[in-house]
Amino acid sequence: MPPAANRVLDAGWRAAAYCLHPRVIGWSLLPLLIAALLTFGLAWFFWEPAVSAVRASLEDWRLVDAALRWLDRLGLEEFRSVIAPAITLALVLPLVMALSIVLVAATMAPALTRLVAERRFPKLERLRGGSFIGGLFGSLGATFLALLLLLLSMPFWLIPLVALVVPPLIWGWLTCRVFAYDVLADHASAEERRQLMREQRWPLLGIGVLTGFLGAAPALIFAFGVASVVLAPLLLPFAIWLYMLVFAFSALWFAHFGLAALQALRQAPLEVPARVIDPVQLPQE
Repeated sequence: MPPAANRVLDAGWRAAAYCLHPRVIGWSLLPLLIAALLTFGLAWFFWEPAVSAVRASLEDWRLVDAALRWLDRLGLEEFRSVIAPAITLALVLPLVMALSIVLVAATMAPALTRLVAERRFPKLERLRGGSFIGGLFGSLGATFLALLLLLLSMPFWLIPLVALVVPPLIWGWLTCRVFAYDVLADHASAEERRQLMREQRWPLLGIGVLTGFLGAAPALIFAFGVASVVLAPLLLPFAIWLYMLVFAFSALWFAHFGLAALQALRQAPLEVPARVIDPVQLPQE
């Protein structure tokens, strides 16, 4: 197995073990509470109007309306009632996922990185090459771009391979951009951070993509029939809790890998260029 893969796996099992730490569980409560209250409140007030608007838009499309009438003739009227909520849910879940990433990055990632540094890298010097404001604006900009890419790719999700590959790749890129900066902001200098992002871009992106596939797991709670889609406003807080777990694990994974890579970078011997001797300066015999 390549050394980079070994380092990724080593950081992964350490991150999974740290998820059981009482401090990690405690830190997860604040972003979970914020996201759950915000999402439940918005769903309570806007879910039904959003579903009604989607249903009205579908009925205005003649092709969709003809397909719905065909389902009615086949005795599948229940599918008519679930199509609009399912489309609304498909539009809402990326927003919930993006909100979870930003909240974990803003409230948990710095504390998780300090925990990893205290327990594994107590002698690692903090050069503070990043800032909270820089990380926040970078997270918001990357999140906006990721949501735009998801929106543009949605028409192609009818192709099974595209639906299985493209969204995790987009979420993986977003997770890498957000958490790689956050875990290095306090300990690495700006130059070290740029060097690590350049030299370790494929392992970091690999961690992000694996997290992106894990991020698809909470959506599976809505795949157990019509009732789970209709009750989506009540199930969304549970989905948010799962998202928080996934992205807390992701932040720990990036922290273990990033700080280990930073320590290895600082311990690597400096390459001293060979001295070139000018023949003119050779002593004369």
